[in-house]
Amino acid sequence: MWTIDRAHSSIGFEARHMLVTRVRGQFKEFEAELNIDEQDLTKSSAVITINAASIDTNEPQRDAHLRSADFFDVEKYPTIRFATKRIERTGENRYRIVGDLTIKDVTREVAFDAEVFGPAKNPWGMDVISISAETKIDRKEFGLTWNAALEFGGWLVGDEVKLIFEAELVKQPVQEAAKA
Repeated sequence: MWTIDRAHSSIGFEARHMLVTRVRGQFKEFEAELNIDEQDLTKSSAVITINAASIDTNEPQRDAHLRSADFFDVEKYPTIRFATKRIERTGENRYRIVGDLTIKDVTREVAFDAEVFGPAKNPWGMDVISISAETKIDRKEFGLTWNAALEFGGWLVGDEVKLIFEAELVKQPVQEAAKA
């Protein structure tokens, strides 16, 4: 069984603000159900469930607005979910991870470009795999449509959002059956 090492993993995003800067943030709470085939990673699968209310952009007022009905509406839609459909090898240590992303009960197929290293042994003798994956989505396709026009033209929030997944997976030792 494989688990995510929470101390070395993150789910982040970045979006344009006022056409000029990129705002970055992350979701601090998430869980993963992992089925890793060490011999052939294309036969692996995962379901990632994110607590939408755990959004953190290092700006409390913005975070509260993102949790509101204008954006994620976390009271009504408390989770964001990604479930793999297939994994394709695209090169050495490179993969395309295709799956269904669900935000606010809207599900769309997305593809992450990923770089994967491992399995390898960490300093404590445990098997680990690292995954760095990115994709871009149009937030409007997921019902995240709030925006405000700027007086000089353009919009306050860009439509394109980059999703960034960094994870260290750790293989858990098999527990021996208790002797009777």
